[in-house]
Amino acid sequence: MKKHCLTVDLKNDADLIAAYEQQHQEIWPEIILSIRAAGIENMEIYRVENRLFMMMEVNDDFSFEKKQASDEANSKVQEWETLMWKYQQALPFARPGEKWVLMKKIFQL
Repeated sequence: MKKHCLTVDLKNDADLIAAYEQQHQEIWPEIILSIRAAGIENMEIYRVENRLFMMMEVNDDFSFEKKQASDEANSKVQEWETLMWKYQQALPFARPGEKWVLMKKIFQL
């Protein structure tokens, strides 16, 4: 199983951060289904201040390209992503349109 780590920032507003965390206590069932269908076996999101870190463990069927295509074709995922963008903001070095940025692994013990 492969692991991917990604990061994005939240808007630095305490009320928005609290609302974002609340949204993640009640993730829509369609979103869970789309995550699982993409081959993501485990997903965890952590926060420090307004920086988010996501770790995904994926099976051999997973690819970012297939996940993106599936998400673009799923109206409920698009609705969720639009809602999440209310809370999120791109990292200063992100490419245009890029939300979550893939992190480079630099150490393992």
